[in-house]
Amino acid sequence: MEEEDESLEKLLKWAAEMGITDSTIQNPSRSRNCLGHSLTVSHFPEAGGRGLAAARDLTKGELILRVPKTALFTTECLLKSDQKLSLAVNRHLFLSPSQILIVCLLYEVGKGKSSRWYTYLMLLPRCYEILATFGPFEKQALQVDDAIWAAEKAVSKAESEWKQAIKLMEELKLKPQLLSFRAWLWASATVSSRTMHISWDEAGCLCPVGDLFNYAAPGEGEESIGIVDVEGWMPAPCLPKGDTTDVLDSEKFNDHLHRLTDGRFEEDVNSYCFYARNNYKRGKQVLLSYGTYTNLELLEHYGFLLNENPNDKVFISLEPGMYSCCSWPRESQYVDQDGKPSFALLSALRLWMTPANQRRSVGHLAYSGHQLSVDNEISVMKWLSNNCCVMLNSLPTSKEEDALLLCAIDKIQDINTAMEPEEVLSDFGGEVCTFLENYDVQCRQTGAKLALSRKTKLSMQRWKLAIQWRLRYKKILADCISYCDYTVNCLPNDNVRTGRIK
Repeated sequence: MEEEDESLEKLLKWAAEMGITDSTIQNPSRSRNCLGHSLTVSHFPEAGGRGLAAARDLTKGELILRVPKTALFTTECLLKSDQKLSLAVNRHLFLSPSQILIVCLLYEVGKGKSSRWYTYLMLLPRCYEILATFGPFEKQALQVDDAIWAAEKAVSKAESEWKQAIKLMEELKLKPQLLSFRAWLWASATVSSRTMHISWDEAGCLCPVGDLFNYAAPGEGEESIGIVDVEGWMPAPCLPKGDTTDVLDSEKFNDHLHRLTDGRFEEDVNSYCFYARNNYKRGKQVLLSYGTYTNLELLEHYGFLLNENPNDKVFISLEPGMYSCCSWPRESQYVDQDGKPSFALLSALRLWMTPANQRRSVGHLAYSGHQLSVDNEISVMKWLSNNCCVMLNSLPTSKEEDALLLCAIDKIQDINTAMEPEEVLSDFGGEVCTFLENYDVQCRQTGAKLALSRKTKLSMQRWKLAIQWRLRYKKILADCISYCDYTVNCLPNDNVRTGRIK
């Protein structure tokens, strides 16, 4: 811990020398630490670990951190400062911007202490838990076909991109360990999880100190101001929905709303600027929103998930005819994180449960979110509940079993709770046994404590994430069943006039 604190102190000193500051003054005097006026580094064990806390009371929309362009780790900056790198990259322009940035990152790491970015690079995480790092066991632990497919696709994509870029890395004479797929996965995960949007490079940029913010999911109904799309690295519209005639009137439009609530690169100050997305009391963690992502997408791009993610969802397999009887896109038909069917799914099911020769006459009611009849609503809820039951029963473990399994992993991971192999196997068995056998955990003679290698511990953390993800998935399905049962029980027994379900 002392070593980490020392490295962090060096980073903040280096950042100050690079012009990074949390001061609201336009040209602050250089100090030994880039933080202290608006932000301070703190630890939040239950909310992301190391992060940034408010050093004073902060007001929503105010500037809290500024990182000058010269301090951003970008492909453009690196190519301009290194002719060898520039010439080599120009011979491989078929590579994607992200691949080029990954190569640049590995190339810079290879320079060691001679790199201008050495202090920053040394504080980057040594490992990540994004889907591309999942091994066969962790992928299967996801249990759900779509999630397993997403993990396999992520691994396959990473391997393909590495093979495409290997020739460029060999031309740059990278050290053997930096040419490996393992090194590529690390650099790829760094780029995937830590880059921020810039208009001149779709790969984005690494932003020292700015990447210390932990994540906050945008809540339901929250305006999309300041949201960054991870897959496209494009800023979401920063204007409110609806008529913008009055909004564009500078006398009526709050200047703060011109900016992304979280942050963006601003040409007028030639810096990446971060703004408080909420009001924060001194000592509270200041969070950054990456966008509206499901837990599977967070796991794929960032290597973590949220216990309560307002943007999580479960897709229900519908018969082909169900898709054709309405105009709602498939991606809009899902069960929300609270177990309620989406507006589009509910509308589609109501139409599907209506006789084909009557759909045209009631279509406008379904698209308006109205019940069509009590019998129709009961049929919809029963269909949805039954399908959720089928999906739950098709999975190898139950919610309760997954919860117990997570408790078992916590006990094994707890350094203060040394467990004997026999105790682990007798108490938990099943999937725990499979994991220990899969990773060939060494259990010496009877009475010896369970010994886990660093590699096994990392694999266990990915396995734990897989279980946490599938448990949240199952909870959404179970909540949907409860919602359907509740809705049916609340319906009147006799026929009623058309009315809206709220």
